[in-house]
Amino acid sequence: MLTDSKMNPKIDEYISKVEKWPEEIDKLRMILLDCGLTEELKWRKPCYTFEKSNIVIIQGFKEYCALMFFKGVLLKDTKDILIKPGENSQAQRQIRFTNVQEIVEMETILKTYINEAIEVEKAGLEVNYKQTSEFIIPEELQNKFDEIPALKTAFEALTPGRQRAYVLYFSKAKQSKTRVSRIEKYTQQFSTENA
Repeated sequence: MLTDSKMNPKIDEYISKVEKWPEEIDKLRMILLDCGLTEELKWRKPCYTFEKSNIVIIQGFKEYCALMFFKGVLLKDTKDILIKPGENSQAQRQIRFTNVQEIVEMETILKTYINEAIEVEKAGLEVNYKQTSEFIIPEELQNKFDEIPALKTAFEALTPGRQRAYVLYFSKAKQSKTRVSRIEKYTQQFSTENA
């Protein structure tokens, strides 16, 4: 059984203030602690780690609460319950819940997935992320790079994750004028983010 020393008081406070899903979050918390994970508050959410590596985080949304596995793509998902949280998510996968009874009924399965995620971390497995070069640079951004070579240099100095985020954000606009507007708005940040 759990000891109070495993429970982080910051998570007690978080649960006491959360308006939606408090029972579900508390039940997920007990399951995660029962699996021997360390409880922390990260990104203002209950996050569970193994030897300082993020394993899973509890997320509350309007329509559901979720367990989000940081390296969920590496899990076998034998029960076909993992969901890609967003179209551009490469590593993360969620299990979603709409009531505490679902969690209670799935406890054994959840523990299996959590223990597998711990084993993935112990084995040192890494996600093979799509490289920034594999994303299509919008024509409007390429034109800006051709016009201002220093801008391309500043962009390439950003971390791969930041580059991907910008490319995806710019590309999402359906109209060219919107892409141009977004590029104009954010290109100044390329230089300041590298400062």
